[in-house]
Amino acid sequence: MGNMETLVWNSKEQTQGRVRLDDKRVINGSADVNQLVPIKYGWAWEKYIAGCANHWMPQEIGMGRDLALWKDPNGLTEDERRVIKRNLGFFTTADSLAANNIVLGTYRHITAPECRQYLLRQAFEEAIHTHAYQYIVESLGLDEGEIFNAYNEIPSIRAKDEFLIPFIETLTDPAFQTGTTENDQKILKSLIVFACLMEGLFFYVGFVQILALGRQNKMMGAAEQYQYILRDESMHCNFGIDLINQIKMENPNLWTPQLVHELEGLFRKAVELEYAYAEDTMPRGILGLNAGQFKEYLRFIANRRAEQIGLQVLYEGATNPFPWMSEMLDLKKEVAFFERRPTEYQSGGALSWD
Repeated sequence: MGNMETLVWNSKEQTQGRVRLDDKRVINGSADVNQLVPIKYGWAWEKYIAGCANHWMPQEIGMGRDLALWKDPNGLTEDERRVIKRNLGFFTTADSLAANNIVLGTYRHITAPECRQYLLRQAFEEAIHTHAYQYIVESLGLDEGEIFNAYNEIPSIRAKDEFLIPFIETLTDPAFQTGTTENDQKILKSLIVFACLMEGLFFYVGFVQILALGRQNKMMGAAEQYQYILRDESMHCNFGIDLINQIKMENPNLWTPQLVHELEGLFRKAVELEYAYAEDTMPRGILGLNAGQFKEYLRFIANRRAEQIGLQVLYEGATNPFPWMSEMLDLKKEVAFFERRPTEYQSGGALSWD
């Protein structure tokens, strides 16, 4: 069975005794990965349950008003149309990259079944997000080739993807295995890049822009879907941070000064790339927004992500120019964000923003 034996059984000894909590670890665990219980990582199981309760589907949201506005020559400015198309151009493939990283990479190397359970839910949500962007593109009658190939044709989008691809390739390499300090640091670094920098930073310019349109009663259907996606991605980010901190706790030898220095460099590079994307998507101020505000916002978000995983603040004094975004992410209550009907779709449980 070779590598497959490692992935499925982890060790032959697993067939000889029942799973013990002490044998369960996020990476390099010796417990049977097929046995969910006893649950050791309750935080992972709780996030899985919360994710299931927050289920939604794109086609539940009407796009008629969006289409009418898009077709109206005076409905949107050219700058607003640019923002929408650039955002769809990035997001249509970004969630596919995230799903590939989970299914073909991360999932293989995580040995805690309750964490794997959440990753399966997360992968499904990435599929829903890709579906949502496709649904918006189709509903508006946009050029699908232009939007879906933007990651090859638009430099600011391509640069973000090229930043991410090496970390995907590391974990999806069939020859890659955890178990050495070097490789365990590689998986930790990859998890940090995807949780903190992709889902926790690269998505936020787009979220602000589309939700700002919604706040002005424009593109309400698209904005409602982005609101659901923001809720999901917030949970993905928080799960990833919990996973990272658990690995650090179980493997303190991995958190070396050299790794910290490298991570700080990656954070700063990600901020630069996302700011370049902000400048590209909105070369002129619109919606009460301008690119300069995003420089401050991205530094604020980067500081928050850094502190969540134990790094030092990178940008002293950075503040949040979009407090309404913090309200959406931080309040543990339902938010009637667009001041119409409550937009949150719930199935089987209460809405969660964590």
